[in-house]
Amino acid sequence: MKIKTYAGIPEEFAKLESAKVVLIPVPYEGTGASQSGASKGPEAFLEASENMGLYDIETATEVYKQGIFLADAVKENSSTEAMVKAVHEITKKYIKRNKFVTIFGGEHSVSIGTIRAFNETFNNLTVLHLDAHANLNKTHKGSSFNSACAAYEASQTTNLIQVGIRSMDVMEKTFMDEEKTYFAHEMAVDDTWMDSAIDQMTDNVFITFDVSALDISIMPNSGNPQPGGLFWYETLDFLKQVFAEKNVVGFDIMEFCPNEHNKASDALVARLYNKMLSYKFQDEDAGDSYDNSFDNSFVNKSSNSKFEEDDDY
Repeated sequence: MKIKTYAGIPEEFAKLESAKVVLIPVPYEGTGASQSGASKGPEAFLEASENMGLYDIETATEVYKQGIFLADAVKENSSTEAMVKAVHEITKKYIKRNKFVTIFGGEHSVSIGTIRAFNETFNNLTVLHLDAHANLNKTHKGSSFNSACAAYEASQTTNLIQVGIRSMDVMEKTFMDEEKTYFAHEMAVDDTWMDSAIDQMTDNVFITFDVSALDISIMPNSGNPQPGGLFWYETLDFLKQVFAEKNVVGFDIMEFCPNEHNKASDALVARLYNKMLSYKFQDEDAGDSYDNSFDNSFVNKSSNSKFEEDDDY
């Protein structure tokens, strides 16, 4: 990737030492999808970000002034397992440096590594999984690191909330908590789903956002597009509430497959990333110190332990 800073921001806002945010591109694509191109997603997203107005009208903020460091892309591609290991290590490294860590993929198997890193560094973690697909297979095509397995580990080790689901295999019901799964067809006729989902979250929340969660009318360029998804403003409304009511500790955006003949989706993911950061930091001045609430005493916990129930959340 030739791009030096996120969205072409001045270098004074892009230095690791002073930046509150780290952005890690992971251009990995290896386990197959109905629509190829996820490996090109990070670069297309970064290029689109350079053509975007950086003032967020809704929050009246310029979030880049909080500092956004663009890390080197994770280019490990010898195997999906090796990629997950590399993503896990680099994500955890930046968390331990007190950064708000964000990741842009790449196929959704990347999230196995990101979720593992956050689950090892934040207590009682909720994983908010927005997606068309359940991704709860323990193994798929002989591998536990397939994109179809992206949320399986989270289902066993975190408080997993799934939103927008409308495609799955029957065997995935074995690992699904249907009380914490918001199916698209039910969301369409129930205006309480946002409050219900937020009520089931613990304080610390990591968001993994597969762009197939969005309706194909606004996001046709995902790895596995499905009809019947979320629309732009309801998505923002939900995210805004989550950021306002919970401690969002990081997020990733996955499965964007750019189309060189239609750049609308590029603009959408660029704006989505900037919006999520704007919601996170809208009440902070650029000069304020940042504490990502990383718990050093918690860092060596086993990621195989189920989250502890918290009756207060």
